[in-house]
Amino acid sequence: MENEPLITIITASTFLQHDTGGSDHPEAPERMLAITDRLAEGILANRIRHLSPRPALRSQLLAFHTEGWLFRFEEAVLSGRTYIDHPDNQVGYDSYEIATLSAGSGLVGVDVVEQEPGSVVFCQTRPPGHHAEPNQPYGFCFFNNCVIAARYWQRQYNRQRVCVFDFDAHHGNGIQTAFEEEAETAYISIHEHPSFSYPGTGWAEDRGWGAGKGTILNLPLSPGSGEEQVLRLLPKIRKFLEEFQPEALIIGAGFDAHRDDDMSGLAFTVDLYRQLGVFVREIARDFTEGRVVSILEGGYNLQKLGSCVEAYLMGLVETGT
Repeated sequence: MENEPLITIITASTFLQHDTGGSDHPEAPERMLAITDRLAEGILANRIRHLSPRPALRSQLLAFHTEGWLFRFEEAVLSGRTYIDHPDNQVGYDSYEIATLSAGSGLVGVDVVEQEPGSVVFCQTRPPGHHAEPNQPYGFCFFNNCVIAARYWQRQYNRQRVCVFDFDAHHGNGIQTAFEEEAETAYISIHEHPSFSYPGTGWAEDRGWGAGKGTILNLPLSPGSGEEQVLRLLPKIRKFLEEFQPEALIIGAGFDAHRDDDMSGLAFTVDLYRQLGVFVREIARDFTEGRVVSILEGGYNLQKLGSCVEAYLMGLVETGT
């Protein structure tokens, strides 16, 4: 129905095969099952279609990452290493190929939004991406899915002014690295204050530099922050977007700020994720003619992750003003 937009979920069972070494690692395959099960059983079930991702091409990965990192990553998994650089970054034999597929999810999402205007797209993918730097992994991330999607949007569809809005509990250091010297890209991040939280980046005074001065908006939150503090930030984000005037939006959709997720000290609720979905829908309507792709980042409480994602998607498709 016209007033009930379809939700496109881009995902693959292959994501279950990224081996992070067992149930004690937070970035576990069960995260995918928690989301899939909740969406299949919930109120949105009859409004969802699934599409498969495609692997990002080497040239698309190199839009941000270095040849040296690609070779090192591939060599590590083929030689049987179980992690790269730090035990956080667990890998199995298939992890390189799965990470290229994860990075390709956003590319399919961009295609859908461009070819079917007004589409609501969510990339249900792992491994996540926003900590990945050009030449190394960080914090469970190997390829920077949001940045790779942004570069694809610029090059394939000539949408040069791309903004990433990231509400994961942790700052996306890799996205800031990609964008902080550029005038035509922007990064907005709501995250737990770097004094208290991994990776220790994302200070409010970091605003970009050189040509990119003023294109970074870091909005760190004190531990315990929830709905009141987040809703207070939304007008500031809108003002930033009015000045930047994006042509496309990518959402780093992390759900680890939920009060029951022990990966942060923040206190988001399920309903706050719905409200964030409403806000994303509104800014996409007002600034980008509805062009927005959401890509899963964090979210590790298996009892809450599915309901948080469902609430966010409900906000994205709510009808009204």
